[in-house]
Amino acid sequence: MNTTRSGRPALTRPDGTPLRVLVVDDDPDLAEVLSGALRYEGWQVRSAGDGASALAEARELMPDAVVLDVMLPDTDGFAVLRSLHGVKPDVCVLFLTARDAVEDRIAGITAGGDDYVTKPFSLEEVVARVRGLLRRAGMARQLDEGPRLTVGDLVMDEEAREVTRAGELIELSPTEFELLRFLMRNPRRVLSKAQILDRVWSYDFGGRAHVVELYISYLRKKVDAGREPMIHTVRGAGYVLKPVAP
Repeated sequence: MNTTRSGRPALTRPDGTPLRVLVVDDDPDLAEVLSGALRYEGWQVRSAGDGASALAEARELMPDAVVLDVMLPDTDGFAVLRSLHGVKPDVCVLFLTARDAVEDRIAGITAGGDDYVTKPFSLEEVVARVRGLLRRAGMARQLDEGPRLTVGDLVMDEEAREVTRAGELIELSPTEFELLRFLMRNPRRVLSKAQILDRVWSYDFGGRAHVVELYISYLRKKVDAGREPMIHTVRGAGYVLKPVAP
């Protein structure tokens, strides 16, 4: 089994590259300790001490997850999160708060936060929460899982060329399989028709991008039939595969 230096099973992005995490806290000592614990997971980590620098780092790093303090010197974490969603809409966010008030939790969830921990906290708890968020969002896979992609309840075994959703086998043609594989390797990311044509068909179809629409419709009939949809159209931009919200 592939493990991190902490002894936990190693997690990576679906494409095998290191996960990217941004730590935002105005306490430099705490930010350093948190960053170190997350780097022990084998992840690429950066830190910021205020809202403005957090957004600058996010634009450069494009993080998969952000550990975000609610109280910052120039703004609050909720405002930062709203701006972060403009940079990367699918980012997972774990709030750090010194207060355990119900209104703070509600404000965090309303702003789009995924989870929160209350100070003082253990490093183990923060790492476990971030790992859980990334797994549930379909943005990470375990290295010892082998050639398997997982997004929500949709699972693809690349070696056996089998796809299941909620344990039910889905029969796909070779082209449908390749299209779904591209979508599953880029969960929550909007993919344009041009990107899909280039990666799935390996050449430019010229003006015949309608072939993408056709195969997306084939996939929807098989993957989403009778279930909550996972394949979504983003008008004027392309298509995105997202896990169903719990």
